[in-house]
Amino acid sequence: MHPLLEKALKIKQQLNWSLIFGVSFFLVVVIGLVQLTTGISDWLVENKDAQIKQLTVQGHPKYTDETAIIKAIKKADLSSFFELDVKHVQQLVQDLPWVATVSVRKQWPDTIQVYVVEHEVVAHWNSDLLLNQSGEAFQASSDKISADLPQLFGPEGSEQEAWVAFKQLDEMLRVNSLTLKSLALSERFSWQLWLDNGVRLNLGRKDKAKRVQRFIDVYPRMKQREDAQIDTIDLRYDTGLAVSYKPVQEEQLQNKSKA
Repeated sequence: MHPLLEKALKIKQQLNWSLIFGVSFFLVVVIGLVQLTTGISDWLVENKDAQIKQLTVQGHPKYTDETAIIKAIKKADLSSFFELDVKHVQQLVQDLPWVATVSVRKQWPDTIQVYVVEHEVVAHWNSDLLLNQSGEAFQASSDKISADLPQLFGPEGSEQEAWVAFKQLDEMLRVNSLTLKSLALSERFSWQLWLDNGVRLNLGRKDKAKRVQRFIDVYPRMKQREDAQIDTIDLRYDTGLAVSYKPVQEEQLQNKSKA
């Protein structure tokens, strides 16, 4: 046989075996996928009525009762593990007053896990709302709230600005053994502060930190009167300040005389 013809036959045989192997492998893969799909389909049909039987609440909420969380979750359709709308459950829990963020996860075969993070309350806002650590206002009530929370007031939308200012000014005052108890921002964005010793600081609309520092520098040298105590210190001037006094109550005078 001619060498070239012999070589061509060998190549043809090799190609045929490669083709046969490739087709066989493809058929095996297709059959396997069909069987796998059929098996999954049958399994889903058998378990389509799997119900949620267990609720797990995580995160150790302080103000939100676990019963309230479970009650909110049960408003959702828990009849099918596969058809449960996780986002709907998340929103139901999110609507509870103290809840800040929620994550919901399904765990086979019959459990949903709910992780709850509550607002960290830091202040009262306009008497009827609360502020969290991010300066966001929310509405909630609890007998567990500390009675020492500061009182902040201001126009709607100024919550974060007021909270940032409170933290800055309170830190300045505490370094000098003074405590800020309340802060108010007027509609014209004029600042007022109330200290725990009853003194009110009128700061005006600008340079509030600079004016508080001026008060800190001068306050220890202010003359204390026997018949009156400092009521308001007006710091709205570029230099200096004005002080107004209020009469000391008779009981306070008697206590001073006894001392």
